[in-house]
Amino acid sequence: MNALTFSAALITFVSVVGPPKVLLSFAHLAKLHPPRQLRTIALLSCGAAIFIGLVVSLTAPVLLDLFHISTPALLLAGGIIFFLYAVGLVLGIPTGVDALSEETLDVTSGLRELLVPFVVSPLAMTALLIEATARASWSWRSTVAGAYVAVILLDLVCILLLERVLRATHHATFELLGRLLGLLLAAVSIDLVLDGLAELGVRLSEHGH
Repeated sequence: MNALTFSAALITFVSVVGPPKVLLSFAHLAKLHPPRQLRTIALLSCGAAIFIGLVVSLTAPVLLDLFHISTPALLLAGGIIFFLYAVGLVLGIPTGVDALSEETLDVTSGLRELLVPFVVSPLAMTALLIEATARASWSWRSTVAGAYVAVILLDLVCILLLERVLRATHHATFELLGRLLGLLLAAVSIDLVLDGLAELGVRLSEHGH
């Protein structure tokens, strides 16, 4: 395995599904779920993310051929889906567990809230498919899969270590961070859409008009 290519893939996945993004999602859950339940949610969600990531990265060429998906379409779809999620963060629109009563809070509801931002993150899945198909070899796809798994394990360690900090931090702090993160994620998603349009041959303004 080439260390340089592994490092490049690792940096990519840290940026799209690393601790800064994942911890904010778990911070909300930490306020609602007891410690044992939160740890169960963390383990199950990270396990599911790893499983899905391995399947997607190792079978990326087959998936793209099977569904006749082009790179531009992938970029546009991933960008649009995550843009909608980011807008929800910026505007404070309740999603997932926010809309449930305390009596319905369980492991399943926690996992449901983590589906889009973490378990099947559009940014992460888009990055996985694009990175895995950048080279036509099993060794490269294995490198991409290894980098993705390493980042998810890093997320898990951070969640378990910082559980008490997340639980003790005031809700207003996470509200502020969530709005800021939503703005940044919206910008990233717009970049994906612009990349997709560029791949389709759409000429964008070169002079800022």
